[in-house]
Amino acid sequence: MSTPSQKLTAPNLTQGPPRSPRVRLGGYAMLPRILDKARASLAGQAGDYKFGNPMDRQFFAFTGIAQEALLEQVKSGASDWDILLWVNAQANPRRLPHEIRSWSAWLETMPIGDAEDIEWFAAQVKRLNPARTDLHTIMDYLDADDHASFGGQA
Repeated sequence: MSTPSQKLTAPNLTQGPPRSPRVRLGGYAMLPRILDKARASLAGQAGDYKFGNPMDRQFFAFTGIAQEALLEQVKSGASDWDILLWVNAQANPRRLPHEIRSWSAWLETMPIGDAEDIEWFAAQVKRLNPARTDLHTIMDYLDADDHASFGGQA
């Protein structure tokens, strides 16, 4: 049985970051961040954040859900809970809880990629704080960049 729906307002991503990529909804890493960016984009408040970026596409590839289809659900004003129920019903193939947990754990530790991606990553870490030696994954970088983008010390 579902809980009562609660429509969420769009976060203003020109004033603060979306939720961390590590925050999970229904076990899915990135999903709350994707929803924040989608709502902010629809409201014209996304700032530098992009709905449908390469990290978002990892979620869409895993679930088999089209980016445009999720955006339509967000446009309806659906709450996080309602969207999670929709995601679980639409995922193709349907994912079991242990598959979602494993995918989310992999995403949190996903390697940077090819040489070009590694160069980009190194440049971004250097831009944030060249003394940082603890940023190893894209999620590490996203959290640090979100913090620094709104006045925090990287």
